[in-house]
Amino acid sequence: MLSELQLCLIISRYLRRNGESGEIVFDGVGPVDKSGFDNISNLEISFAGRDSADTVIEHKIKANTAPKRLSIISSDRRLRRAAQTRKATAVKSEDFWKDVQKRLRRKKTVKEPIEKHLGLTESETKQWLEYFGFEQ
Repeated sequence: MLSELQLCLIISRYLRRNGESGEIVFDGVGPVDKSGFDNISNLEISFAGRDSADTVIEHKIKANTAPKRLSIISSDRRLRRAAQTRKATAVKSEDFWKDVQKRLRRKKTVKEPIEKHLGLTESETKQWLEYFGFEQ
């Protein structure tokens, strides 16, 4: 089982790879030492304290001024219904986790330089021909 910190680090990698940011709410007060969460820049992490995480998330859905831009990740029907009511995207946790694993397993594609597709310039071609002894 993953710790809260491990989960946050994985989700942070996923979000960074997709050029996104997010927010996660955990039940309870969390670990005494929360310093491990400090360097996670693209994921806002909070602990619900005395409330349940579901209640905190539901309040956040209701208070959001641009709910159509939200994606709510939860297997809780009440939260998914609250998201759908506000026209936010609702995704089951299991489906999200499968996507996280799939995308993080994929090798990151490296863009090739445009020069590679343009080919050699005339002067570069001349240099290579001279180098290998093929004078024009």
